[in-house]
Amino acid sequence: MSDLPRKAVTRTAKLAALPLGFAGRATWGLGKRIGGKSAELVGRELQQRTAEQLFKVLGELKGGAMKFGQAMSVFESALPEEVAGPYRAALTKLQEAAPPMPTRTVHSVLAERLGEDWHDLFLEFEDKPAAAASIGQVHRAVWHDGREVAVKVQYPGAGEALLSDLNQLSRFARLLGPLIPGMDIKPLIAELRDRVSEELDYALEAQAQRAHAEEFADDPDVLVPAVVHQCEQVLVTEWIDGIPLSEVITDGTQEQRDRAGQLLARFLFSGPSRTGLLHADPHPGNFRLLPDDPEDAEDAESSGGKGGWRLGVLDFGTVDRLPGGLPPTIGDSLRMTLDGDAEAVYDLLREEGFVKESIELDPDAVLDYLLPIIEPAQADEFTFTRGWMRSQAARIADPRSPAHQLGKQLNLPPAYLLIHRVTLSTIGVLCQLGATVRLRDELEEWLPGFVLADDETLTEEDSAAGA
Repeated sequence: MSDLPRKAVTRTAKLAALPLGFAGRATWGLGKRIGGKSAELVGRELQQRTAEQLFKVLGELKGGAMKFGQAMSVFESALPEEVAGPYRAALTKLQEAAPPMPTRTVHSVLAERLGEDWHDLFLEFEDKPAAAASIGQVHRAVWHDGREVAVKVQYPGAGEALLSDLNQLSRFARLLGPLIPGMDIKPLIAELRDRVSEELDYALEAQAQRAHAEEFADDPDVLVPAVVHQCEQVLVTEWIDGIPLSEVITDGTQEQRDRAGQLLARFLFSGPSRTGLLHADPHPGNFRLLPDDPEDAEDAESSGGKGGWRLGVLDFGTVDRLPGGLPPTIGDSLRMTLDGDAEAVYDLLREEGFVKESIELDPDAVLDYLLPIIEPAQADEFTFTRGWMRSQAARIADPRSPAHQLGKQLNLPPAYLLIHRVTLSTIGVLCQLGATVRLRDELEEWLPGFVLADDETLTEEDSAAGA
């Protein structure tokens, strides 16, 4: 495996070949149909072969290609089972690993950034990476004070590779659309591209991780490893063991799935309120399920995992800065939708720019569009399943569906872009987990506007009485 970014021309050629492969399979599909196979069956085979090639190339290239693949991987649960099944393993591999960079490159980055005597900073350093991802890889080590640490080393040329890949992918985003029904690929690529500089800046990442580590230091449910040292291209944090969420998805007990799902929802909604930051890269590779006390792992397992597991959170390279927490508009609109107040919801969406001034929609139709999406917030607890995710994706993706027609007329204001993607991504992971979650509890506790304050309730009652 050569160093990133390889030769730019090689990366570009690999990505540029993808649309040609798609076109070749379309021709193959036409031949199959002429030969008597049904259009639906051929379509599924095409989708499966296309996805297999796509994720193979993305995983090999790392950089922006892999970053895009990881972002898409959480939406696997939206695909029909007969399509998703055969390549689920290849896709979820993107969440945990990628081909490593050579040891000599790792040592050279460490020598350049930490000094020629960098070895003196560690009592132990494992040359074989513990994990490799889109812009850097992680090595397990022991810091000079005896703490076990994770040493994240950025690939040389990672920035160039990120931008090059995302620019290339954006050129044929339309061809990737059918892979994930109901998902608009182009804005996702644009958003990833806009955040390249933040993703590469380990000083910003360290700052965000420190803020979370301090806030969650005594939290019984969430563990964020402390930052030990940071410099350009190198980030050292405390090491945490645990079961990667990708393994909980494939092999976890139902108790582990439910506990992981509950804590994931809690972290999503409590984080912005507590830190003013939204962790914006919620794919399973960034989370661990770990026992309260590492020595009590067996007890946690035997007790059903309901109280004995914590959520470990990694990688704060992408965050959304929300000084006031999540916007109250989200909680207000959710509450009003659950109350069936179509006019109030519509007025609020227009005011916030979700419905442009030039567009006129039927408030009741907007309510009908929203209600199935927010079903998890209606019940005391909700079981997230791939089937539910597929039904939502199909409803919005089908051009004959009223939901599809209405959805095309809605607008997503820039301030909500990242919040929207993170929420959808988290829901995708919950569906992969098949977790039963008390989502409403988390919304009531952490989402501004979801529950009316006492004085607001009185004001509404007074208004109603006056009317």
